[in-house]
Amino acid sequence: MSNLKHLKIAVLATDGFEQSELTEPVRALHEAGARPVVIAPHEGQIQGMKHDKPGDKVKVEQVLDHANAKDFDALVLPGGVANPDSLRINKEAVAFIRQFVQAGKPVAAICHGPWTLIEAGAVKGRKLTSWPSLRTDLKNAGAEWVDQEVVVDGMLVTSRNPDDLPAFNKALLKLLETHQGARAA
Repeated sequence: MSNLKHLKIAVLATDGFEQSELTEPVRALHEAGARPVVIAPHEGQIQGMKHDKPGDKVKVEQVLDHANAKDFDALVLPGGVANPDSLRINKEAVAFIRQFVQAGKPVAAICHGPWTLIEAGAVKGRKLTSWPSLRTDLKNAGAEWVDQEVVVDGMLVTSRNPDDLPAFNKALLKLLETHQGARAA
């Protein structure tokens, strides 16, 4: 894997994120040399969940209303149920996600994270996966839903659940490496 040290990656989340779906991609990005930045609608900390039990709190590094997609190379959308459910009704969050999609930047969403992609108008005609309960929502929004550990469709990487994190992280890093190489060429 090439060094991704010049890449700044937005990790958009709020209270109720599935802990491993935020911490594991952040760890993988750090190890690859990228700079992940945790962004949330409020300052302070956000509460993680370990399935249905409270997990650790994570420090918010940038407040959403001060974040601009132009300042980042890619976006990671962790799951958990409450996290994307809150973000998909937050106009600033949806607009932030839409900016990445419209700019053709890599976006990676896991578990319930694709809920926010529906609101951003980013799934029609796309092949992706998610937590199984989102299947009908995604299909109704025009996506082709498949049951695979990781799906890459252009600049979009999706996975189903925490068990898929190794494949999700590998696909995300590969996409970032490829995208970085294409931009440099």
